[in-house]
Amino acid sequence: MLSRTASHLYWIGRYMERAEFACRLVEATIRLSALGDHAESEQAWCSALAVVGADAAFAPGAGNEPLTAFNARRYLMLSEDNGGSVRACLAAARDNARAARTALTVEVWQAINRAWLIIRDRSSPGGAQATLNLLEDLKAEIRGFEGALSRMLRSEGSWFMQLGSVIERGDNTARLVDVKYYLLLPPGQPVGGALDRDQWTTILNIVSARTAYRHIYRGPLQPWLVADFLIFRGEMPRSLAASAEETVDLLSAFAGRSGRQGKADRLARQRLQRIRDLDISTVFQSGLHEWLRAYIRDNAAVDQAIAQQFRFG
Repeated sequence: MLSRTASHLYWIGRYMERAEFACRLVEATIRLSALGDHAESEQAWCSALAVVGADAAFAPGAGNEPLTAFNARRYLMLSEDNGGSVRACLAAARDNARAARTALTVEVWQAINRAWLIIRDRSSPGGAQATLNLLEDLKAEIRGFEGALSRMLRSEGSWFMQLGSVIERGDNTARLVDVKYYLLLPPGQPVGGALDRDQWTTILNIVSARTAYRHIYRGPLQPWLVADFLIFRGEMPRSLAASAEETVDLLSAFAGRSGRQGKADRLARQRLQRIRDLDISTVFQSGLHEWLRAYIRDNAAVDQAIAQQFRFG
């Protein structure tokens, strides 16, 4: 496979995963912000922006528009100035899909294209309920993409898209947990209080894991158990452990097909082993925020090594 085609496929996986995460983030924040007063609603949107590194877009004194729920929804979903908005991600995924059209099935292309057409001409997300309706339509098409990808021939084409997806997924989950522990709870709010519990429930909803968490832990929601679940539990597809393991498996599949391995394989295996050698107590003792930032850096290093190993443009 040509390296530029492999690059297009890899970035289809990353952009579609990023678009889905943004959809889930906006949906969960709408529901969370509806539970509190104005200050808590504003804090919820500040935190949502921080998760995707977009909080500077509403920083006061920089000529930015004021932070409101509507403005935040529009920025996260539709803004052309935000490269991580749902619209920007779907546009980028579609551009890459057009460039790699011959490597895709009809079903994969159609799912990407339909998702793009849903949002292409939107100038406003509308009110909260209209936004939720739009998000449901978008998530349905993104699930269609995931289903179509799972039915592709198990070869380099599907592996590159899956590899992009798991690299993006690990980054998203790490940022989500980091923001919750480091930024999310407003000053003066008690740890373990109603708002804290609502926020942890929202975190689980964003990654579609609320029921799964209760199935595994069978008790009241505990912050340290949510962190354990989203970092170390391999049964959870969006956990950091699952993402790290799937990255190793996909790179091994490429090696098995070509007989070649490289720096990306080595970094991915080392990262997986580090996760397997730890537990949540050790991570908390050494500093969760610092550990998560290190994971994000490691994930970026694996991404760069993949680009070099497969000679992406």
